Amino acid sequence: MLRILAPALMTALLLATRGAAALAVTRGDLIYDGIPDTDSGDVLDSYLSARQATPLGFTPKDQLLIATRFGQVDELHLVDHAGAARRQITFLRRPIIQAAFSPEPNHNAFFYITDPAGDGNTQIYYQRLGETAARRLTDGKSSNGGAIWSNAGRELAFFTTSRDGVSYDIDVAEPDAGALPHLVVSGDGALWYPLDWSPDDRKLLIQKHVSATEDYLYVIDVGTGQRREVDPAPGKVRISGAKFSRDATGVFLVSDRDSEYSKLRYVNLFTSEKLDVSGRIPWDVEQFALSRDGHYLAYTTDEDGTSKLDLVDLRSHQDLIPPRLPFAGVIDSLSFDRDGKRLAFGLSAANQPRDAYVLELEANRLEAWTASESGPNERTRFTVPRLTQFPTFDRIDGKWRQVPVYLYEPASTGPHPVLIVLHDRDQQFRPTFDPWIEYVVNELGFAVLAPNVRGSPGYGKTYRALDGGTLREDSVKDVGALLVWLSLDARFDAKRVVVSGKRYGGYLALEALANYGERLRGAVDFGGITDVLAYLTDTAARLKNQAHEEFGDERDPETRSYLRRISPLFNAERITRPVLVVHGKSDPAVPIGQADQLVNRLRSRGGTAWYLEGIEAASTFADRASREAYYRVFAEFLESERP
Repeated sequence: MLRILAPALMTALLLATRGAAALAVTRGDLIYDGIPDTDSGDVLDSYLSARQATPLGFTPKDQLLIATRFGQVDELHLVDHAGAARRQITFLRRPIIQAAFSPEPNHNAFFYITDPAGDGNTQIYYQRLGETAARRLTDGKSSNGGAIWSNAGRELAFFTTSRDGVSYDIDVAEPDAGALPHLVVSGDGALWYPLDWSPDDRKLLIQKHVSATEDYLYVIDVGTGQRREVDPAPGKVRISGAKFSRDATGVFLVSDRDSEYSKLRYVNLFTSEKLDVSGRIPWDVEQFALSRDGHYLAYTTDEDGTSKLDLVDLRSHQDLIPPRLPFAGVIDSLSFDRDGKRLAFGLSAANQPRDAYVLELEANRLEAWTASESGPNERTRFTVPRLTQFPTFDRIDGKWRQVPVYLYEPASTGPHPVLIVLHDRDQQFRPTFDPWIEYVVNELGFAVLAPNVRGSPGYGKTYRALDGGTLREDSVKDVGALLVWLSLDARFDAKRVVVSGKRYGGYLALEALANYGERLRGAVDFGGITDVLAYLTDTAARLKNQAHEEFGDERDPETRSYLRRISPLFNAERITRPVLVVHGKSDPAVPIGQADQLVNRLRSRGGTAWYLEGIEAASTFADRASREAYYRVFAEFLESERP
């Protein structure tokens, strides 16, 4: 009888423990919990070995400061001229977030910002070129950033939460004086940060960011603290950049005031006269730069995901025609040199790693200053996505609303399994260089669909507001409409679809799995919110105000009931497909307890949950080793969900 019962008992035990947490294994900065051994081989590593270069501005000696990776993380390098070798000047364990040289030529010094503990509490460091060590300017405990040099190059203005851990204040430090930073603006739970110094360094241009649709702009007297709002509006306005004019009589700013799209405008501070600089462009102006002498203005527009560069001669009031870009792509990091004769920017595309380009204004000549490596793979092998649209569930003027989606299609014959990639809340998916997507398409044979569901920036403020408040789940319905659309296309295997996302995209992926599990094979959640109510309570104190602006006040009974209803944790009984959960232990925005609870609840119901936890530096998976490990697990998860 025992011999007969033994196999049955073993089977029962296996069924009872299926989905329960397997023994966790720690490897380096990662904990593999319930994850089988991965073996993606050297092919994935060859893709992820690609690197990119981000220009951070010119030095007073006409060198270009860039961030690029030769080891584990992005470090600072100097480039003397087009095609010159990159000379590394920082050697850190954490990636560089921001950096700039002092405009004072005799200082030969720079600041940089990094996250030394990997917990979101970024710190500002000051270093003279040639010195072996940097000096920390901030307290080592608070969150600090947004630093900008004064025009004289002696002072730094930056935001900090050092006063109470919650409020975003504006401090000014004089690095060479050795004194502690002094308070200029006492902030609050909103995000306050400096944008520019007036030409005489007596005033600061400060932005108060309340939400994705609400910003305020102020001129602050550094000596007295006196505050004056710039171009106050009767309703909510989104501001995405501002700078003083070089004669200090006005301000250039990018806002969506009285417009569906963000426009570049000039506002006179004395007469309140307004000038529309960018004109009637049906796309968002995304960034701009102003030369130090006030001669040139450069700005880019986001035209259906691709950047367009515009130049204005402010002295002659003429629009200039810049040279044709070497390829259609995405531009970032605009900056002029000290003399206003050269414009630097980063340019990337799906098949081109980001490189630093410099435009010589007088000659109207564009040169690549860096030539980043795409790994051992030929760029001709990389897939360039096609932008298309799919109909969703609601109508505009009697027609089905169309949602933009980028389609990466393998060269092999279909039908292809599908990976859906969902972006974070305040981002727009754009076809920049992503070696991971290229690996998934070219090596695993998946089609990749990257939709810009409602709420995405880049398509006007009406589209951005479509998932606000109690409309939050409408963006999940967009994912459902995408699943219906791809099921009608013979190129795709509708029975092998995995959905993935980071942060807000991770939340959407989990909710899609809960609502459309019968159409999905599984989901990958990287740092997503699983319990909105707990998120509003437990997120870092300095982030609570933005969290409540985003999701509402949980103290209101109706809001509380709604937020519980849309939380993946409380919909776990409807998640029956495998899930890969990735989270960092020191994540300040979404505490790791949210991931723990979801994994435990899924396993308690017999579900399959792989769990990859990051420790310390791996909290954001920003270094190469942890990032590669994450993608190896991701690849194994995709392979495991093939029938």
